Amino acid sequence: MTDFQGILSKFDFNHWQYHIPVPDEFLTELMVENNRRVLVWLDQTGPYHMALFKAKTCWYILINQQLRSRLKIEEGNQVTIKIERDPSKFGHEVPEEFTVMLDQDDEAKGIFSSLTPGKQRSLIYLITKVKNPESRMRKSLAIMHHLRLSKGKIDGKQLNELIKYYNNL
Repeated sequence: MTDFQGILSKFDFNHWQYHIPVPDEFLTELMVENNRRVLVWLDQTGPYHMALFKAKTCWYILINQQLRSRLKIEEGNQVTIKIERDPSKFGHEVPEEFTVMLDQDDEAKGIFSSLTPGKQRSLIYLITKVKNPESRMRKSLAIMHHLRLSKGKIDGKQLNELIKYYNNL
C-alpha cells in the first residue's frame, strides 16, 4: 500500500476536471500488465474502486462531485491518500445476487463473460450502487434478460426499460 499527500487539482480542458495527481514513483507498484484499477482511501475513508489515468504531465485519479461533497474537499485542498492495486476481477465487488443469478443461467453467464472488462464493470456497478438486496436481485434479472435479448450488444435505452419493468413486478 502506498501513502502520500495529494492536492485536489482541476483540469481546465474537459469535463473530467477534478483529480489528484499520483507521483510517478508509485506507478510500477500499482500497475501490472496495463491494469490500472486501484483501491483508494481518501482522508481515511474508502476504499473506493478507481482507475489511474494518464495526462500529458501526470498520472491521476478522478475525484467526482459526490466524493468532493462527502469529504468536503475543494480545489487546492490537501488530501491524505492510501492507494493499492485492486485485486478484484471486475474493479468492483460482485454483488452476491448477481453471482447467484449468473450461476443459474449459463447463457447469460457466457454472454457476460464475453463482454469487455469495462462493460462487465459497468453492469456490475449498476447493481452495486443499489443498497436494497431485493432491488439488486431485480436489477440483476433485468441485466441478464437484456444480455440474452441483445446477445451482448448493450443498448442503454432497452436496458433501462427492462430495469423499469423488473422494478414494477
